[in-house]
Amino acid sequence: MTDLRRGRSFRLLAGGLGAALTLSACMGGTTDSGKDAAAGYDPKAAVTITWWTGQPEEQEKVAEQLAAEYHTAHPNVTIKVSPGAPTTDDLLTKLSAGFTSDSYPDVSYAYGNWAGDLGASGKAQDLTSYVQDPSFGWDDFPAAAREVATSKGKVIGIPALVDNLALIYNKALFDKAGVAYPTDQWSWDDFRAAAKKLTDKSTNTYGTAYSVSGSEDTTWHLWPLLWQHGGKILDGDKPAFNSDAGVAALETLRQMAVDDKSMYLDQTDEKYAPLFNSGHVGMMLSGPWALLEIKEAKLAYGVADLPGFNGDHQTVSGPDLWVLFDHGDVNRAGATRDFMKWLTSASVDPKWNLAVGNLPLRTSEKSSPEYAAYVKEYPGGDKFFANLANAKQARPTLPGYEVLSRNVGDAVAAVLQGQAQPKEALDNAAKKSVDAITN
Repeated sequence: MTDLRRGRSFRLLAGGLGAALTLSACMGGTTDSGKDAAAGYDPKAAVTITWWTGQPEEQEKVAEQLAAEYHTAHPNVTIKVSPGAPTTDDLLTKLSAGFTSDSYPDVSYAYGNWAGDLGASGKAQDLTSYVQDPSFGWDDFPAAAREVATSKGKVIGIPALVDNLALIYNKALFDKAGVAYPTDQWSWDDFRAAAKKLTDKSTNTYGTAYSVSGSEDTTWHLWPLLWQHGGKILDGDKPAFNSDAGVAALETLRQMAVDDKSMYLDQTDEKYAPLFNSGHVGMMLSGPWALLEIKEAKLAYGVADLPGFNGDHQTVSGPDLWVLFDHGDVNRAGATRDFMKWLTSASVDPKWNLAVGNLPLRTSEKSSPEYAAYVKEYPGGDKFFANLANAKQARPTLPGYEVLSRNVGDAVAAVLQGQAQPKEALDNAAKKSVDAITN
């Protein structure tokens, strides 16, 4: 997947990890004053706010159009729009440097797995009371998105994007192998059996695929299996993913990768989607962003819920955020809040997320004409939207999650490549993660 924004918050690259460590080291221990950053806000005051969108060129143009539309209705508010960094992954590095030099924006796009570090920076606005105003419609956002926007009990951002993992399958490969299409009731045993039947080494075709880059794309695919087995990522502030549930979850994947050899192992995160689109992978556990490239490939496909364990089909959602920052200026803070409330409203969000091929942010958008057009253009999009109900838990929003993720990702990669067993690999990852999440 060449467009990393399509990869969402699941691309934990080395640069992002280093920035998170720098951010935690420089800002850890900083706390806010407890005062509302927008107390006394004058909605008529002339202000200029800076918006780092974190978007590639096509989406950036849409952002500029929306900022201009808001300015027309609120001429006293000037919005300076920019991507903020060369790629979305570079934003955390840029924010970390900006906190040190006092050159950070009023609002920035942020991957959800940065929330803990940004919340600990002491620079993020506390929006807890603000979003509870009935006019904001906080409960209209999916539960997982609201949870990711909350760091240590404080709401530090507003959902910018919602998604989840589901099972996408190639109908032609299933037909060729004489295998029945996946259903929402499939178990992991069903998935494994199908993957074996779809694998054909003579044509370099695999039943399924998995990233072994060690990135968040590696890690977050494990979490649904962990939750389905009744496990937890953390117990308080201590790693808990190395429980019996975690071992069973990873063993499920190991069997397909090592025993069956029905799983293509992607060293880069970037190959498995193109291989699916070209007909060399039968099933892909991916999100709604994949539908854009599948459409371009003109592939006959279907979408089903993730396979389940004992009837539990939990998935994982990777919401991204608009994080609002405090500059000690109540009018800038208030204007930024008002703009973000407008941008993420049920009437405006379709012009943003649905217009660029994302799921709608709010449940109430399901009745919008833009949603109907989205589902028509991207078959299966409605399945992903409904699957948000299966996203019952969220990844932890605490400083150090990115370090934990890297450790787990490395463990998963080692196991799937036959270099370690699930128990020892997860135990080692847990041991290496303790200091990162408890300091």
